[in-house]
Amino acid sequence: MVVGDYRAAIVRGVKRGVLCGVGAYALWGLFPLYWPLLKPAGAAEILAHRIMWSLVTVAVVLAVKRNWGWIRTLGRRRIGLLTLAAVTISVNWGVFIYAVNSGRTIEGALGYFINPLISVVFGVVVFRERLRAWQWGAVGLGAAAVVLLTADYGEPPWIALILAFSFGTYGLLKKFAAMPSAESLGVETAAMFVPALVVSLVLEGRGDAAFGHAGTGHAVLLATAGLVTAVPLMLFNAAAIRLPLSMIGMLQYLAPALQFLIGLLVQGEEMPASRWTGFLLVWLALIVLTWDGLNAARRAPQIPEPVSEAA
Repeated sequence: MVVGDYRAAIVRGVKRGVLCGVGAYALWGLFPLYWPLLKPAGAAEILAHRIMWSLVTVAVVLAVKRNWGWIRTLGRRRIGLLTLAAVTISVNWGVFIYAVNSGRTIEGALGYFINPLISVVFGVVVFRERLRAWQWGAVGLGAAAVVLLTADYGEPPWIALILAFSFGTYGLLKKFAAMPSAESLGVETAAMFVPALVVSLVLEGRGDAAFGHAGTGHAVLLATAGLVTAVPLMLFNAAAIRLPLSMIGMLQYLAPALQFLIGLLVQGEEMPASRWTGFLLVWLALIVLTWDGLNAARRAPQIPEPVSEAA
């Protein structure tokens, strides 16, 4: 392959990666429009069906790919890490569904805006990373925003904090597990399948289940929760292998931005001046963090492109 063909292939890969990344984060950002459609099912029932149908969906994907060899690579350590990851992402999913269906979508979006700052803190605590001055400034702005929003809400923004910490912990566990997205989701949903099934059966036994009792359309919508979960994850995986981390970092703000706009413009949630101030501090922190990250990436040594022998 000549240098020109190599560069053209890189450009095509980046364009495809950007499209996949935008698709993934846009779909995640539109979730607040989907979960209310599943009422009268409560958050616990929706979460249970999301887990069960996600396992079915991933099993179909893996069967089509005929990709089962990875099962032999599972050891106790990896299974343990992915089981913990399953618990943390289940908490994340359940809290976000509850937030959206209880009229607190904006607070849920705040959690995903805060998440990059939590990742920076995890870098210091877990990996003993040394933060640059601008990173410390971003973390300080984020902390000030949480204090201000605590005063506004009358209590800490628990939904946002739980979402940020649970998703940050999930990412950390997935980093240690080092497994592709589809295979990882398969293990995670398998680990949570029995608890999810128990929740569904208990709700059914108590007469509180909506699945099968709210019409065929509602049952189909609940079943599509697996597809809704798997599709953006596959798109994200396709983007992650084609794009640099700095670009992925920029795209990740699309999801909470869309969630915020849906909460504000579609669901009509209140945003008093004090709450706007708190969000502006968070956004300023993210601007500082992104600017610092891009500067650090530019200063880092560049890996030269490979040159074809034919050149």
